[in-house]
Amino acid sequence: MSTIGMIGLGNAGGAVASALARHFEVVGFDADPARRAPAQASGVRWAADAIEVAASGECVLLSLPHPDISRQVVDTVCSAPATPRLLIETSTITPGVARALGERCAQAGIGFVDAAIAGGVQAMAAGRNTFLVGGAPEHVAHARTVLDRIAERVFELGPVGAGSGAKVVNNAVMHALMVVLIEAAAMARKLDIAMPTLIEVLSRADGLMRPLEHRVAERMVAGDYAGGMSVHNARKDSMLALATAQDLGVPLFAILAAHTPYEIAEQTGMGEQDYAALARLWEQWCQVRFDAPSAATDAH
Repeated sequence: MSTIGMIGLGNAGGAVASALARHFEVVGFDADPARRAPAQASGVRWAADAIEVAASGECVLLSLPHPDISRQVVDTVCSAPATPRLLIETSTITPGVARALGERCAQAGIGFVDAAIAGGVQAMAAGRNTFLVGGAPEHVAHARTVLDRIAERVFELGPVGAGSGAKVVNNAVMHALMVVLIEAAAMARKLDIAMPTLIEVLSRADGLMRPLEHRVAERMVAGDYAGGMSVHNARKDSMLALATAQDLGVPLFAILAAHTPYEIAEQTGMGEQDYAALARLWEQWCQVRFDAPSAATDAH
């Protein structure tokens, strides 16, 4: 595979294209003509339109700003006189859209994978991407002949839609955590705690990563909620945070909303269990098990 197509050359797409250009001939197109000069400077051959890109090689990547645009571009590629063998969707879309795109590609005889990117633009340009991939095994294997050249890690997560779903979940955590951190920083500044100090406190081993590495990775995965920091005490600490914010005049949104499950857990008899036992509420509500194995496998 010597030539790769790239449709969408914005910040993310342009960075991915520049990384690809170190290994392949890259033919690219973006609806914004202002993207042409930087794309060419990074070694991308500019195409007249998406149809020309579709005919340029056996694999085309997409990096587009909105799911509706992905739908339009995929339809254009699938209807083109010459089509690629494989379409790799790196745009941030929902799992449902990814499945719809996969079905459209299947109708046109084109393989499809959603390969969402978890990481920043600098990592993309340096070819140190983390790809969250969903698709049929044969299409994923084909995609990896391209992705492995610009990836630090590739997660094979299951059928089409799994990659996009993982990206949506990842982004949801990052964006919600950003609000929590802003609220915490506002409280800290009201208490005259310096920002570097707050950052140092939260970045300790028992800081931000503790809930993920201990509560989720150890307790939720094992279904073990005996002992530890109790729901009762966590609820008390949450109430103290709410009271402190009220005293300081700091509006809370994410932290306030996060308190409600502690009240529910306390009222449903979970007070003496480790506070990771809040996970049992979601197991009931969503009919899932966090300690059950997954059919998907991760590839590194």
